[in-house]
Amino acid sequence: MPSLICGSIAFDTIMSFGDRFSNAILADQLHNINVAFLVPELRKEFGGCAGNIAYNLKLLGGDPHIMATVGQDSQPYLDRLDHLGISRRSIRTFPAAYTAQAFITTDADNNQITAFHPGAMMFSHENRVADAGPVKLAIVAPDGRDGMLQHASDCADLNIPFIFDPGQGLPMFSGAELVHFIELATYVAVNDYEAGLLTQRTGLTLDQIAQRVSALVVTRGELGAHIFSAAERIEIDCVAADRIIDPTGCGDAFRAGMLFGLSNGMDWATTGRLASLMGSIKIASQGGQNHAPGKAEIEERFFAAFAYRL
Repeated sequence: MPSLICGSIAFDTIMSFGDRFSNAILADQLHNINVAFLVPELRKEFGGCAGNIAYNLKLLGGDPHIMATVGQDSQPYLDRLDHLGISRRSIRTFPAAYTAQAFITTDADNNQITAFHPGAMMFSHENRVADAGPVKLAIVAPDGRDGMLQHASDCADLNIPFIFDPGQGLPMFSGAELVHFIELATYVAVNDYEAGLLTQRTGLTLDQIAQRVSALVVTRGELGAHIFSAAERIEIDCVAADRIIDPTGCGDAFRAGMLFGLSNGMDWATTGRLASLMGSIKIASQGGQNHAPGKAEIEERFFAAFAYRL
């Protein structure tokens, strides 16, 4: 049975700034900022949270089913999904809009500044989870604001367990709305910065959030991840990457590992380790969807990192 991935489909324009942002931005002039970054390297990639998660889940041998909205310029992306064998039956095209576009600049320390045009993503609430057919598990990832609210409610109404992954969409929601998401969700996944914002806005501690869901996962970059449940906290080590090239999409790769582990009944330690491995594999490649290990290679890399088989 497939995993439903509710989130954005986007084209990413990725640029590299060879210096540090901190050297180009005057801290005492943030109220009057006017800065340009010279970016000699530029690439255009297939991206968006739903697209990236689905791509990584497919690498693992999972069955991703994307629910998203795209615009008049989406045909190359749709053709790519067909080539990859990823279902696009629940992707709707809005001809009057453009597909979402992200413009991402990365500095020498892998800090990122992103400008995002939502485009057709703003119509995501017109998709209904019930129309996707039977699914085993879902994730509500960054998408149009109304769409995220709609899809979380849909999953709860249909008794579909789901991961709430607010990501960069977190600032769109009030504290009360975020508490509502948490109460509907089965799992919550955030990075360490988002965890701080989530606790600030909701007034809940991480332990209190963990008591309201089956598990709370907090990724911590090179420090690994923490998995909180009502009963325990599991520390997941970071898997050393072959190279550190581009962090874009690493969180999505991690979430694909979560979906695969949960869908296949793995324990949390194994699920977290697989997710960490997927992030490590992704960071060694440019863009969110250019790494291409087969399932057997992923399994061997897991064994090499953790000394047991999936």
